[in-house]
Amino acid sequence: MKRYPFLFACVASIALNSLSGNTDTPSNYPVIGKINKFDDRLDELIDEEAPIEVIASGFAWTEGPAWNKEGGFLVFSDIPRNVVMKWSETEGLHEYLRPAGYTGIVDYGREPGSNGLLFDAMGRLTLCEHGDRRISVLTKDGGKRTLADNYKGKRFNSPNDLVYHPNGNLYFTDPIYGLPERQDDPRREMDYCGVFLLRPNGEVELLTKEFTRPNGIALSPDGKTLYVAQSDSSAPLWRSYVVKGDGTIGKGNLLYNALKFKKDGVGNADGMTVDRKGNLWASGPAGIYIFSPQGDLLGRIEMGEHSSNCTWGDDGSTLYITVDMYVCRVRTKTVGIGF
Repeated sequence: MKRYPFLFACVASIALNSLSGNTDTPSNYPVIGKINKFDDRLDELIDEEAPIEVIASGFAWTEGPAWNKEGGFLVFSDIPRNVVMKWSETEGLHEYLRPAGYTGIVDYGREPGSNGLLFDAMGRLTLCEHGDRRISVLTKDGGKRTLADNYKGKRFNSPNDLVYHPNGNLYFTDPIYGLPERQDDPRREMDYCGVFLLRPNGEVELLTKEFTRPNGIALSPDGKTLYVAQSDSSAPLWRSYVVKGDGTIGKGNLLYNALKFKKDGVGNADGMTVDRKGNLWASGPAGIYIFSPQGDLLGRIEMGEHSSNCTWGDDGSTLYITVDMYVCRVRTKTVGIGF
């Protein structure tokens, strides 16, 4: 299948529909990018010729995709616009929630909205909110409930990504990207970027502050390994941790350092997800990296733009990817965790 780096006419049409509120869905989506194989084991997970489809466009910066299995739809954050969007194959694109991450009355910089999104066991949308600097949940009967907004009385920087353990524990990262002046912001109350555990009883525990810029976070299928990405341009890497019986973590081990690939294209170690076999699908320089559970690089899905995050959808075999101004999808041969 022939691919073009940018299909301006088709993508522009999708963007126009998105911004005008037109919910008609095209029968054929534009295709971008390529799949780069590094290891033959990739053949078991995805076809090298699988098309990478652009299903929606026209956004400022997309992040935090999450699939609602009950409703059969995707939600994702457009952080600068402070909105969560909803997309489905049958209904197209709609605005789902606004404001999504900031409810204040003064300007709050470039990235005020929500970032990481996740549906909990009850089907409620859980959000990492930049501007309001909290983890919140959208309740079934309307409105939001704050789950956590501080650690020992000090406000979080800007919660970024999150993952639920089957036992109800919530793990999340807290870098400085949502603060208007980032590391130099006078509103900053913590002098570090932490990885935290939020227990079902509301207790917040600091797990580690060894990351300069903690970002994406995920758990292995058995819940015994926690993965954390570092979106530091000088050290774009992923670490793994043993999850102890009490929910805390052991000493971190380097899973992979992608510094040598920074020259290949834009992007950083960012959001990620895991399939049933424990393989990691993680955004990084030049695309979505596919790692074995041991950290072997098997392949990379390359869109030619800055990929930020990914999640599983449909029957669990479709990977949805947020890519700068786009939302893309690609069919795989595996099934995502939780399906």
